[in-house]
Amino acid sequence: MSRTEGRRWASYGRVALVTLCVLAAAFNTAVLDSRAFLAPVTATAVVCGAALLVPRWRWPVAPLLVTAATAWWGWPLLPLLVLALFSLAVDGRARIAACCAVAAVSLNLLSYRATSLWTAQSYASTLLLPSLAVVIGMWLGGRRRLVEAMAADVEHLRVEARLREEAARSAERSRIAAEMHDVLAHRLSLIALHSGVLVTRSASLPSPVAERLGLLRATSVEALADLRDVLGALRETDAPVLTPVIREVDELVEDARAAGQHVELISTGRPGEAPTTHRLAVYRLVQEALTNARKHAAGAQVTVRVGYGPPVTLVEVTNTPGTPRTDTAGSGYGLIGLRERVTALGGTLSAGPAGAGAWRLAARIPHPTETEQNGTRT
Repeated sequence: MSRTEGRRWASYGRVALVTLCVLAAAFNTAVLDSRAFLAPVTATAVVCGAALLVPRWRWPVAPLLVTAATAWWGWPLLPLLVLALFSLAVDGRARIAACCAVAAVSLNLLSYRATSLWTAQSYASTLLLPSLAVVIGMWLGGRRRLVEAMAADVEHLRVEARLREEAARSAERSRIAAEMHDVLAHRLSLIALHSGVLVTRSASLPSPVAERLGLLRATSVEALADLRDVLGALRETDAPVLTPVIREVDELVEDARAAGQHVELISTGRPGEAPTTHRLAVYRLVQEALTNARKHAAGAQVTVRVGYGPPVTLVEVTNTPGTPRTDTAGSGYGLIGLRERVTALGGTLSAGPAGAGAWRLAARIPHPTETEQNGTRT
């Protein structure tokens, strides 16, 4: 049961209890020989009960009103007094509850009606019921405040644990950034430096070698730029999501062809028709597929089909059988990362043999609806 439902049922219970006390006051007055008191006592009980049910009157209007009414009319209104004293004690006003009880009992000594608190049939309850109401209310109020304090401590510990976790993540990301910088940045810088030196002397080199050197130089510079973006995202605690520069599939295919791959690109639709997240996913999918084809099927014919148009973005990369390379080993994490990316966008990814030794990677990513683009779910 939620806290809201608990409060609602507690309100229902309070209404039922107050109604029962009002009916008890009318019934107790009716069974006496003094039926002339029935109408005023019942009216007073109804007014006191209504005051107990109004939240803004529970203090100090309702306790004072019930105390005065009990001091005047006596034991028919004693249940309402007990309820008022109990509420005061639960709210941490035990001293005020005791003062109200003493005032009602003491002032009623001046009453000589048949409904007096000091008649023979009500003498025991006159002292016992108010005392029990105050004591039980103090116990329940203390227990409630203890539970609330424990809940506050648990919430404080939860927030503290979350802050510690975030601090640990930030420290780990800084450590990873430092390691990546030490391991990769130096080597990539050396590749870019030496390839740049060789490019300056490309006039004396064969044309294919010069083109490969230019490609190596451009790729190493782009890798350094990507590495700087990644390191910046790892070190930036307020912006953990990396937003890379969008590169189109056409450039990727041209680079692969320049590296000696046989790639055919079939593209439908315009890249601008697809969301930015889809274009990034398409680039990574084609990049991973071409890399795997170079590793596991050297010299194979690769066909890349991309469809940007709504309602879905489609990617399909197939390659014919080729010669596996023995100098590379795949970790398998590339496809796992791509599957997570596509799944996060609400799409599906499949990769596996396509028959006759060929390999196929296909992804289908649905475009978001208009309401989803506005931040609401349909």
